[in-house]
Amino acid sequence: MYLWAMHEMILILDFGSQYTQLIARRVREMNVYCEIHPWNKCPEITPNIKGVILSGSPFSVRDEASPRPDLSAIKGKIPLLGVCFGAQYLAHHFGGEVLPSSIREYGRAHLKFIDHSNVLMRGMSDGSQVWMSHGDTIKKIPSTYKIIASTEDVEVAGYEIEGEQTFAIQFHPEVYHSMEGAILLRNFIVGVCGCTQDWTPESFVDETVASLRAKVGSDKVILGLSGGVDSSVAAVLLHKAIGDNLHCIFVDNGLLRKHEFEQVLDSYKHMGLNVKGVNASEEFYTALEGETDPERKRKAIGKVFIDVFDRESKEIKDAKWLGQGTIYPDVIESVSVNGGPSQTIKSHHNVGGLPDYMKLQVVEPLRLLFKDEVRRIGRSLKIDDAILNRHPFPGPGLGIRILGDVTKEKVRILQEVDHIFIQGLKEEGLYNDVWQAGAIFLPVQSVGVMGDERTYENAIALRAVSSTDGMTADWCHLPYEFLARISNRIINQVKGINRVTYDISSKPPATIEWE
Repeated sequence: MYLWAMHEMILILDFGSQYTQLIARRVREMNVYCEIHPWNKCPEITPNIKGVILSGSPFSVRDEASPRPDLSAIKGKIPLLGVCFGAQYLAHHFGGEVLPSSIREYGRAHLKFIDHSNVLMRGMSDGSQVWMSHGDTIKKIPSTYKIIASTEDVEVAGYEIEGEQTFAIQFHPEVYHSMEGAILLRNFIVGVCGCTQDWTPESFVDETVASLRAKVGSDKVILGLSGGVDSSVAAVLLHKAIGDNLHCIFVDNGLLRKHEFEQVLDSYKHMGLNVKGVNASEEFYTALEGETDPERKRKAIGKVFIDVFDRESKEIKDAKWLGQGTIYPDVIESVSVNGGPSQTIKSHHNVGGLPDYMKLQVVEPLRLLFKDEVRRIGRSLKIDDAILNRHPFPGPGLGIRILGDVTKEKVRILQEVDHIFIQGLKEEGLYNDVWQAGAIFLPVQSVGVMGDERTYENAIALRAVSSTDGMTADWCHLPYEFLARISNRIINQVKGINRVTYDISSKPPATIEWE
């Protein structure tokens, strides 16, 4: 555990809700540190834990197999907030009654009753819009419980337990559609828990550097650079901690954007980092030959990535650590948080440890940060905006933006398309309005007409999304005129493409990348 994890913190117990990570985001936005732990692996309640939040869940509290946490060290002893399933659990297992809802309770609702004298509800407006997402409803609460909020359809939309700092709400304050959810969460975190909001970028840097020095000592660390914000911030943090004992390696996997290998190496020249470029393109192409399954492509890219690092690590005498820019969404989407119940979405090539034969330990200074937090840290470290504002780019590169098998020719085509799209966004002042953009090579061909001749060539999908942390995203409403110009430029300048489409899917239900 890093030293900064000993800050005052909010503990979030995860019951498997896909909204759990949004609770963490909202807490972090208040400059308060928090951690997510599975309900069945609750850590020891230490003095720095100022409060606990119980998440929602896909389970019903009435099911025999539903989560049943031991709250004996928490309830009535430190501030506790139950959200959705958490609220139902605190009612059902302590003398109340939870039954199936007579109507569907999903989506927007409005609070028709608010106890404004209650510390949790202070500052909230009458009729405040909230977001419901549950199949059960609380029909009866124990005698020591007091209702503090209701909607038209849900009498027990919020309650407190008299004599305790225990509160519960049936709705989700963490989601965007609960318009005053941030007020409620601040009331709990600051007003009830008394958090001082001291978890700042500056404190993170100071304490992480100290922690890295204590952990790594005088050992040598190898770090894979990509040119993106995550690996760059991780590199500067490590360099600040251990100086020349950090050895950075940038691998050309043949799946990078056009001219990216040369540009990335050049961008680090003036940052004082020791960087070595390694061209391993052919190894990646060989591993991907004929492979079409998205998960197996990721695994193949990850394996070669590790093999290359294993080989390069042997060139650096006494290297003991592999540094990585892994961030929280990578971890969340790859495995259930800390072995908990959240559903796995997809694997990430830099998450999950190393094979036994690779004699390096992993150090991940950004593992518990969201993307926007990483950028805040980078600004405090004075990293150039050209790096900090660079769009996220997947570790497996264009390998997961080519649907189906990967070939050099497809990579060449996609690099040209991507270059036109990204440069167009920059030229027209749209780049910084977009969180991530790229092109996807589709596994279909379509009929077209060029110069009175029939063509049968490839189709491309353009993707541009807005987001803050990658956990949720919406498609960007780029001007039609811009899309028309880019489409025309791509078809005219990139041989092999005769059709361009634009992806207007949000996350969820889609993911940002197609694979």
